[in-house]
Amino acid sequence: MKPEDCTGEVRLVHRLKIPWQRFQSAPIWLRLLGFLAVLAGLWLPLALPLYLWLRADANATTIAVMGVLFLNFLVLVRVWGRRVYGRSRPYVAYGLTRSVANLGDALTGLILGLVLPFALFASLSLLGWLQWQTPPANLWHVTLAGSLTGLGVGLAEELVFRGWLLDELERDYRPAIALWVNALIFAILHFIKPLAEVWRTLPQFPGLVLLALSLIWGKRARGDRLGFPIGLHSGLVWGYYIINVGDLIAPTERVSPWLTGVDGNPLAGGGGLLFLAILAFWLRRQAQRQQIDANKPPFDDSSRRGR
Repeated sequence: MKPEDCTGEVRLVHRLKIPWQRFQSAPIWLRLLGFLAVLAGLWLPLALPLYLWLRADANATTIAVMGVLFLNFLVLVRVWGRRVYGRSRPYVAYGLTRSVANLGDALTGLILGLVLPFALFASLSLLGWLQWQTPPANLWHVTLAGSLTGLGVGLAEELVFRGWLLDELERDYRPAIALWVNALIFAILHFIKPLAEVWRTLPQFPGLVLLALSLIWGKRARGDRLGFPIGLHSGLVWGYYIINVGDLIAPTERVSPWLTGVDGNPLAGGGGLLFLAILAFWLRRQAQRQQIDANKPPFDDSSRRGR
């Protein structure tokens, strides 16, 4: 790779003076720790001033600090792919391609993810467990904010977990093991909270595992392109945001919140787990068919032509 190909990255590498190529043969735990240590070194000098400046507004602080973290990740993961693994197009290697197929996957996933929360709550309302409320006057504002939140979360988390992290895991482990390790890490990192809160929202943990499994199978079902999991994750966040922030549903209190979802979160209830299990089963079957098709030898009709 020539310096002129990525001048900004070369300046970053020279400033950090890190022996990047040594990470290529290192065990996975050392690669992950090394990556996260460099990321923290890039992020903290920028995040701390932002935190001190915006701390009066918790929401703005979170958005700014996490936004800077993701931007640093985007820079570092590109340097990592080029310097550690010699990749000329690191984002493409993680499945983030600019193609019609990937865009179509993203739109398909987005529509599916947006529909699923409404389908789930509609089913629970038919059972008499929830009831729909009158939409607020600012529903359009909630919908717009939800779309931005969903796309941001979907892109960031999928590039991190189903892109970079899954790629690192698959270098050391078989695909089945990498799948489960990735899903468990995803769930655990979303479950860092006080012990009392952990117990109260316990049904959310298997829901997060099922969601991660679904997203990985969705990626594998589409030739390891990242568009579908980004779209699906974004749609799920968007749909839930509209319903939750817009106060569109209310429990009838006929059944336990462990069935309808603790705090209205569909991932933290029996109904949501059932929907996610069906989604995971469907995407797993698609991934298996994709694997079978990928392993098929090219069609040879020479014997037929010879008849």
